[in-house]
Amino acid sequence: MGVLSIVLQLILSLSILVVLHECGHFFPAKWFNTRVEKFYLFFNPYFSLFKIQKGETEYGLGWVPFGGYVKISGMIDESMDTEQMAGEPQPWEFRSKPAWQRLIIMVGGVVVNFILGFLIFAGMLWHWGETYIPSANVTDGIYITDSLGYELGLQNGDKITQVGDVPFEKFNPGAFNMGIIINDARTYKVNRGGQEVVLPIGEQYTKVLTKNYKNKTLFTARFPHKVTKVNDDSPAKKAGLQVDDAIVKVNSVATPSAIEMALEMRKYKSETIPILVKRNGQLVPLNVTPNEEGAIGIGNAPMTDFYDPTRVKYGFLESFPAGVTKGVGFLKDQLKAFGQIADDRIDATDSLGSIVSIARMFDSGWDWQRFWQITAMLSILLGFFNILPIPALDGGYVMFLLYEIISGRKPSDKFMEYATLFGFILMICLMIFALGLDVTNIFKGN
Repeated sequence: MGVLSIVLQLILSLSILVVLHECGHFFPAKWFNTRVEKFYLFFNPYFSLFKIQKGETEYGLGWVPFGGYVKISGMIDESMDTEQMAGEPQPWEFRSKPAWQRLIIMVGGVVVNFILGFLIFAGMLWHWGETYIPSANVTDGIYITDSLGYELGLQNGDKITQVGDVPFEKFNPGAFNMGIIINDARTYKVNRGGQEVVLPIGEQYTKVLTKNYKNKTLFTARFPHKVTKVNDDSPAKKAGLQVDDAIVKVNSVATPSAIEMALEMRKYKSETIPILVKRNGQLVPLNVTPNEEGAIGIGNAPMTDFYDPTRVKYGFLESFPAGVTKGVGFLKDQLKAFGQIADDRIDATDSLGSIVSIARMFDSGWDWQRFWQITAMLSILLGFFNILPIPALDGGYVMFLLYEIISGRKPSDKFMEYATLFGFILMICLMIFALGLDVTNIFKGN
């Protein structure tokens, strides 16, 4: 069910984006009396699952469940319909319209994607607000979960206050990585035992984090342990653990936090060991035998039981500028990442991804908040990539149209045909290359 859920979320998300993107071309074309021959969700080589003719336009559903298109008369596109272009230009064709009208038709899809991304972010802020734990509230500091954290100079109990020039106001381990990868942070600050310490970050860590830590973090919050559930027939139940107990020692080793308790417990798989439990202010000695995975069958209290989260609520009107700010911030981060690739601080192969990478972003349990967040990000990315000046993309047409407007000379249909074919082949090669990287990473276990 997890894989099916991810596939369905991926198809739904991309379908929303594609239909609205194509509407961004469809409606301007109609406004300028340009004939739209087809409007399809999904691609339909050889046959369609469904189609209906309404006026001059055929609306349909293809059988290849990704993408979609509008076919506009008199336009060189991925259909490579050169037979139509061989005839005399007709008044209803794209090629017969003034350059400014063709420009509006071509940028319509990109504009819709950007607006959609901003609106989704706004809707999320209005509906869910924004919840985070201020770093200042994490009074016990961090616990390092990866050796690279030690290599960077972090210590257990540190309270991170700044990464580069950006204050670390919201506790988010992923933001620490992004500060190095995206913002090229070369120092960070921590509060260590009441003293402010500034630590350097070597340039090599940008590539290390990009390559090996896409979905990993270097540390987690350090917070006390408390039992919230004891599973039936579990090692914990047999040992006599109760709800609200706190395991403060495992085999005589102090475990002041939940993460330290769990990691210490894993060292004794299938071994009977003594533990010390704090119960109603009293210390109670027990013996427990973790299972073959080092677990004892308890539920642990979340971080929010110990550190108060902050929730920012947005009114309906407030959510719109906040959504734009969030969307623009996301786009800026992507542009910075491309700048890092151009400067060879990030390997392009570590940042490329295919449809497989997109699918892996979704939650297997269908979390609507995560679904809409990913859809908003994809919408903005789709808008950005489509406006790049590459033939076969909207940006390629825009580039040639701007040349026509500035120079007064229109590229020939034959030139547009070859340019579109080149761009289409280039995009296919990039997609195959990205898919190959994803498959390789799956076999490597990344």
